[in-house]
Amino acid sequence: MNKWYNGGADSDVVLFSKVRLARNLSDVPFKSRMSREVRKSTVKKLYACVKNSSFAGDFNIVDLSACSDIKAVSYAEKQLISPEFAKEKGVFLLSADEDVSVMLCEEDHIRINAFASGLNTEKAYKLADRIDNVFINNMRIAFDDRLGFITASPINLGTGLKVSVALHLPAIKANGGISRLVSMVGKLGLSLRTLYSEKGAFYLLSNQISMGITEKAAIDNINAVTTQIIRQERNLRDVMKTSESWEDKLYRSMGTLKMARRLDFSEFAELISDMRLGIALGFFSEDLSAVEYLIHNLADGTVLSDSDKEEEPELAPKLRAQIIRDKLN
Repeated sequence: MNKWYNGGADSDVVLFSKVRLARNLSDVPFKSRMSREVRKSTVKKLYACVKNSSFAGDFNIVDLSACSDIKAVSYAEKQLISPEFAKEKGVFLLSADEDVSVMLCEEDHIRINAFASGLNTEKAYKLADRIDNVFINNMRIAFDDRLGFITASPINLGTGLKVSVALHLPAIKANGGISRLVSMVGKLGLSLRTLYSEKGAFYLLSNQISMGITEKAAIDNINAVTTQIIRQERNLRDVMKTSESWEDKLYRSMGTLKMARRLDFSEFAELISDMRLGIALGFFSEDLSAVEYLIHNLADGTVLSDSDKEEEPELAPKLRAQIIRDKLN
């Protein structure tokens, strides 16, 4: 099955687009004031809403209390749930392709996460909006004419929308431009933070303002800024194509990936960033989908969970290296 994270527009720079919607029920207290019994009944009510809709067959319910700690961490590594939710062992809904998840009674009663490959925030929004409409049309959702959707945190008031784009920016990073970029997007109401690891060159661009702005305006804004960043990154990469030192560095990284017997995650993040750049520059013939698979599936929790080695966390670096060798060789 072709996974959601393969391909997509501008995939040389953009890994994926993500949309998150926060919603709450008007007749239920926020989670911080819920008793265990109320939380349990609210989860059942929210699940029943989806189960009785046209999306009944599209989602599976995942009860983290029935999962191992490592499996819960794996879901968080894939950004399907928050790390806090993984520790709480909550309940969430998950689509078959893992492109949509719905956390039930996290910080907000409903937290919808939807993903699309490459730069396609519109597709991610449509995926989230479809399931959002099920809740809005069948539940009493907290909404105020002045404040918009009522959320547990004031920062999410208004649309309750957070739209993000995952970026690969090795050229900008190499030229010392990340701090300037952080400052620039901050002035536009956006944030840029490290994604996966301090090593490597992966970043997440997100909106910080959800009040006084429409969903369309928020999406258009982040798309416009992303397009500018893509142009800057590609211009700087053109210089790298003729650099023997960069060519040597990227080939050395590829050699390590293909031969290493142990790789911790931070080293892997740096090496896979180099491999991804090498493909974009035309040095390597490997398919980008292989890189996306490795990025999405090789954090510690996922490696251990998928290998049935959950009780042996010290094996993660060895297992990771083996998976990479099998995939690339």
